[in-house]
Amino acid sequence: MNPVSIFNDVIGPVMRGPSSSHCAAALRIGRLARDLMDGEISEVLVEFDRAGSLPTTHESQGSDMGLFGGLLGWEADDERLPKSAQALADAGIKLHIETIDVGDAHPNTYRLTLKNTCETHTLIAISTGGGMIEVIEIDGVPLHIDGGCHETLIWTSKHANAVLEADEVILHDLGDKQLIQVKAASFVPSVLLVPLSPLLVKKLSPVLPVPSRKDLRVPFTSCTDMLSQNGAKNTPLWQLAIEYERVRGGFTEREVIDKMIEIVRILRKSIASGIAGTSYEDRVLHHQSGRFAEMMNAGRLLDGGALNRIILYVTALMEVKSSMGVIVAAPTAGACAALPGAVIAMAESMNQSEEDTAKAMLAAGMIGVFIATRWTFAAEVGGCQAEGGAAACMAAAALVTLAGGTRDQAIASSSMAFQSMLGLICDPIANRVEAPCLGKNVMAASNALSCANMALAGYDPLIPLDEVIDAAKAVAERMPREHRCTSLGGLAVTPTSLEIEKHLAGLKKGCGTCACH
Repeated sequence: MNPVSIFNDVIGPVMRGPSSSHCAAALRIGRLARDLMDGEISEVLVEFDRAGSLPTTHESQGSDMGLFGGLLGWEADDERLPKSAQALADAGIKLHIETIDVGDAHPNTYRLTLKNTCETHTLIAISTGGGMIEVIEIDGVPLHIDGGCHETLIWTSKHANAVLEADEVILHDLGDKQLIQVKAASFVPSVLLVPLSPLLVKKLSPVLPVPSRKDLRVPFTSCTDMLSQNGAKNTPLWQLAIEYERVRGGFTEREVIDKMIEIVRILRKSIASGIAGTSYEDRVLHHQSGRFAEMMNAGRLLDGGALNRIILYVTALMEVKSSMGVIVAAPTAGACAALPGAVIAMAESMNQSEEDTAKAMLAAGMIGVFIATRWTFAAEVGGCQAEGGAAACMAAAALVTLAGGTRDQAIASSSMAFQSMLGLICDPIANRVEAPCLGKNVMAASNALSCANMALAGYDPLIPLDEVIDAAKAVAERMPREHRCTSLGGLAVTPTSLEIEKHLAGLKKGCGTCACH
């Protein structure tokens, strides 16, 4: 497995849809499946394990939308995504979705059987959180594909032999045949394939923005390691993040900063569109941030200082997500608003520059690397503490960075913020990633601001960040499945939630206006 990248795993992808672990990840899985079929698909069977999260969430949380878009070769921010089901049908691709009992180890497991007039292939993949994926099996052969390399798959006779220059060559024994898996920065040239007399060749393109490469080594993978190496230098956290991502992605320092500035610009545009007004038929909540902005500007809200601007921006981003607008999973789509809403609002209140804002986001990204390396961002695995908790943890470090705080103050704020989010469940009302997600994003941002100020004032977090992350993981292992984004527990099963879901289902069928409004 390649080390975590800030731009792959933590802040990104740029996407549409309610959930990154459902929509963006499913799209990436679909893109790889499309490549496996050389872009020619006539029929696809999608199977979900009954004990996983997907049987109850695949339609309402965007798995179908993303998977279909991927099978059509689209990008994660394509404006056509909400109509991908119709586009799949228009393309003549027959679709079957079934629930089966197979005991998959991961709750977000996709089992695909793909056909065209010439061939049939199977692919099993998992969504690991925040849009990240792993293909774990193709045509019954266990393997690993994370979407970071050009993957050339070569089926040959058992004794075929050739010299292939690549980052990594893996041989899979198939009895009288073998599968040669080549991971590289480009596909194996056709001239090198000739001596192998291949029975079949498939080329799967990368789906991640930051490529993978063999024997990749990063400066550190845990907060403890970073502090041990950096010692008394007290290098600012944003600078350590640049050092990390520069090595991970092969970038220059300027390229790392510019990449984050580009993300900040996308987020600013999304915030503005959210405040201006959003609409989408299949949603629980109507546009509310515009009214908040009016009352805030008129001085008719309680004096929350910069916190009111943070609430406004968090709300606006969540409304953009719910209307299938463009957002950035930071670290996920369900928790896409707490970190950027807090950072951009506070940066504006402090008259900070665009580059200062990007540096704060990079500091947050470094904290996210530690979480993703040790654990997960997937609510299906860890509950909302894995999403909202991680977002608060990251945002706190970013806010300390904006304030000119030290490396250790940023880390202390992260530890305190995460500590107060342990045990948070994931229970979307009406099976949509809107509420209580909106309130949890506001809570995460508010928590981050409080913990940032506490850290700046010298409050003691007591528990080191790495230990807090490990504690969250241990809590998740004891958390009932019903409380981990299955829509089978918490607020999701209240009578009102079920009634709202019923009305939304009727609205989609054209039966009238949703009574929840």
